[in-house]
Amino acid sequence: MIISARARSGAPATKPATGRRTAVGIAIVLGAQLMLTLDTTVVNVALPRIATGLNFGPAALSWVLNAYTLAFGGLLLLGGRLGDVYGRLRVFEIGLAVFTLSSLLGGFAQSPGWLVAARAAQGIGAALAAPGVLALVATSAPDPAARNRALALFSAVSMGGGTIGLLLGGLVTEAGSWRWTLLINVPIGIAILAFARRYVTETPRRHERFDVIGAVCAVGAAAAVVWAVIGAPDHGWTSARTIGGLAVGTILSAALAVTELRIPHPMLRPALLRSPQRLGGLAVMALAAAGQFSMFFLIVQYVQKIMNFNPVESGAAFLPTTLSIFAASRVAPRLVARFGQVPLLLVGTLGLSISFLWLSNVGTSSSYVLDVCLPMTLNGVSVGLIFMPVTSLVMLGVEAQHAGSASGLLQTAQQLGGSIGLAVIISVYAAGAVPGAFVPGLRPAFLTAAGLACTAFLVCALLARSNRRPRPAA
Repeated sequence: MIISARARSGAPATKPATGRRTAVGIAIVLGAQLMLTLDTTVVNVALPRIATGLNFGPAALSWVLNAYTLAFGGLLLLGGRLGDVYGRLRVFEIGLAVFTLSSLLGGFAQSPGWLVAARAAQGIGAALAAPGVLALVATSAPDPAARNRALALFSAVSMGGGTIGLLLGGLVTEAGSWRWTLLINVPIGIAILAFARRYVTETPRRHERFDVIGAVCAVGAAAAVVWAVIGAPDHGWTSARTIGGLAVGTILSAALAVTELRIPHPMLRPALLRSPQRLGGLAVMALAAAGQFSMFFLIVQYVQKIMNFNPVESGAAFLPTTLSIFAASRVAPRLVARFGQVPLLLVGTLGLSISFLWLSNVGTSSSYVLDVCLPMTLNGVSVGLIFMPVTSLVMLGVEAQHAGSASGLLQTAQQLGGSIGLAVIISVYAAGAVPGAFVPGLRPAFLTAAGLACTAFLVCALLARSNRRPRPAA
């Protein structure tokens, strides 16, 4: 996908894109990314009112979140590959249209099944649209400095959007109805669809056979793993459901690996996984996302149940994280240009570990400023120093025609890492919880999150060591 001066026809550009059109085009697709990211958390604050309004049972209510996560995480690899083969703008528009229509249908849901189906459809649309956003950002910048700035904006939107979603969800729930957490997507989606083709031209279609077997294996493996882990806290890690889902995911992953090595146009190019730096970046992304997903889940409940915050105040409690993410993302491109990606990742993962250790001390008499606000500010700065460099590291050296596949791989690592990490930490919390009290399980849960962040730090240390190792002469 390339920013272009062409009009709505979508034909290849005949003249280089101007700086203004490039900026407008990136702003448009980042607006779509913000909308997709908001949707992962904007509904969270409204869940109690959704349960009351549609008579959800306790077990069924979790599927308002899980249906979106399952579809989104399971289809990201497919969405990235479809964009590479059939044109990123076309697939982006289809995905965004599906997401917008599903938001409209979900906003008018009259039963639990209706809402869960709409949320699953939203996840399908998001999985088709999201890889094209990062592929555009990674390939349209005219020089490395501009590329780093664009990746910093993408990272800030992707991680800051989750905390903004909590604030927005609280505002619209308090001011109106939970339905507006979905309906708010409709005018934004329509506006993006109306202007996208004016500033973004289609990438050429690639005349090659689509890897159907690889697509089935990739989708099935990711969906099976997500389905198993999101149910593990309720059903147990040793239950037949969890073990069976993980086993199916493992078998399909092995089938995918065998298939991709044997066909000329694979769904997931094996070359993308032969770079130690890219593999390390994917691991850091998964581990960092695991800690962040769990922090959102635990802190929003802590400030409501222990500090008695209302929905709006609960969302506002995350503003320190959001603002510090955006602030760190502003300086990250210059720091990457000067020091490289890995030193920033070392600092960021270390700061992330300290923030979780700090949060593990919250209790019934804790102060918001000292025990929540300050560690969340450190958390935001650390995330801002992680996500832009790790995105740059994963996309580094990827050919333009495979940028969608690499984008889907990166975002799959983020979604799977977040889902698995959240399931693990919820299980740890439940093991340390005391009936009728919310606080006792928090310390082991946040210590587990700190352990995941420390593991990410060790991965970064290995990357730094491999970068210093002398290379053999050609």
